[in-house]
Amino acid sequence: MIFLRNQITNQEFKMADLHTSEITLRVGLDENRIPETLNWSAQDGGIENEEAKAMLLSVWDSKNQESLKIDLWTKDMPVDEMKTFFHQTLVSLSETFLKATQDEKMTATMKDFCDYFAENLNLKE
Repeated sequence: MIFLRNQITNQEFKMADLHTSEITLRVGLDENRIPETLNWSAQDGGIENEEAKAMLLSVWDSKNQESLKIDLWTKDMPVDEMKTFFHQTLVSLSETFLKATQDEKMTATMKDFCDYFAENLNLKE
């Protein structure tokens, strides 16, 4: 019992020493609750109230073994920019997948799809 109590105390001590960082998302909605403005701040990154036209946020719920997401874009986000945004996001996801899994074969497949996506949307120069 004493060991457990000391262990909890040590964990609490370690938690108190952790550096925390906050990322803030602010969504301005119109009367129909459609996003008109998106702004974000990341104090550690030196970003304060930066405007964005779209955001895709995914989190992993380990308990339920599922991803949860929030996809928002402003009503004035141009479709051409949305296509580019999605392409760049897919490329970034393939790079993150490689970094997280070291699965080069699947990453190559993902990048092939990104090329296909860009080609079919005329995003490649």
